[in-house]
Amino acid sequence: MSKQEKTARGVGTKGMPRKDRELLILDAAAEEFGAKGYVRGSTAVVAARAGISKPMIYEYFGSKDGLYLACLDRAGSRLVAAVESAQDGSPDVARAARTMEAIFRALESSLHDWELVYDTTVAAGSDLHAAATVYRRELNRMGAVGVADVLGASQATDPLDADLVTHLWYGTVSSVVGWWRHHPEQTADEMTARFQRVFAALFMQDRSNHP
Repeated sequence: MSKQEKTARGVGTKGMPRKDRELLILDAAAEEFGAKGYVRGSTAVVAARAGISKPMIYEYFGSKDGLYLACLDRAGSRLVAAVESAQDGSPDVARAARTMEAIFRALESSLHDWELVYDTTVAAGSDLHAAATVYRRELNRMGAVGVADVLGASQATDPLDADLVTHLWYGTVSSVVGWWRHHPEQTADEMTARFQRVFAALFMQDRSNHP
């Protein structure tokens, strides 16, 4: 039985090392904020889910904002590191498959991380929005670089072509992760195989129609 399962059954966290309890709170908070967003996310629910008192959240993280920021930093760092790890290798369409596989593996045990980074309930201009923007911009930057590398060997030299493909890529990644949220039973391996299969079918169909 996991620590979270024991906590949910009322065993509590008494005697648990501080670091372990902090991770337990972060996991519970990431799930709550990932499902409901910052605005609707409840620290009371987080406390109940983690098997702690609500004041303990403030003892550990200072405030709801502090708790959310800790979740966001963990999620954003994971995603940026995953995408960065997929940038090496051939600058062709296989890069898309490598990138998606890295994202799938990063999100497999924490699918809500994507929603934390792209939470639309965080107010524009706030410190939390500024923090999220740092991760979004880095992910977007790597996406744009990847698109430019792939198009570099093609005849699509018009800057607007690159701009269009970049937007298509962003939309594709968001849509695929969104689909996974509706099918959480899918493993990272299954999602990788599915994406490669569908992407290859679409790409080869495009190539066959445009010799």
